[in-house]
Amino acid sequence: MVRQTTHFKKTNARAKKLRRDMTNGEWRLWLELRAFRNRYGLHVRRQVPIGPYVADFAFMSKKLVIELDGEFHFTPEGLKRDTSRDAWFAGEGFRVLKIKTNELEDDLEGCINTVIYELGLMH
Repeated sequence: MVRQTTHFKKTNARAKKLRRDMTNGEWRLWLELRAFRNRYGLHVRRQVPIGPYVADFAFMSKKLVIELDGEFHFTPEGLKRDTSRDAWFAGEGFRVLKIKTNELEDDLEGCINTVIYELGLMH
């Protein structure tokens, strides 16, 4: 049996906590994205561990990560952390789509259309 590393266990525990404590915006987006399985045959995962990071949402088959960015992400510390995370995802072949929480609140349909476009379902 392969032993899990401490880092792996911490990332999984953090993902579980984030799934339990999703923000209102994350819940709204999740409700829309999970319907993609029936509409387009695409499975989305929420608060999913990918390497050392936890992505807000990911379409693993399309290598698309969706990050919902609130105020923290625009602080110097948040920007530095996000730049490092996004570079790591890119190195693993993932594209990162960032959606600002205020954009989601103002135009949920537009955000969903952007996701559809990024998935290659609309041209």
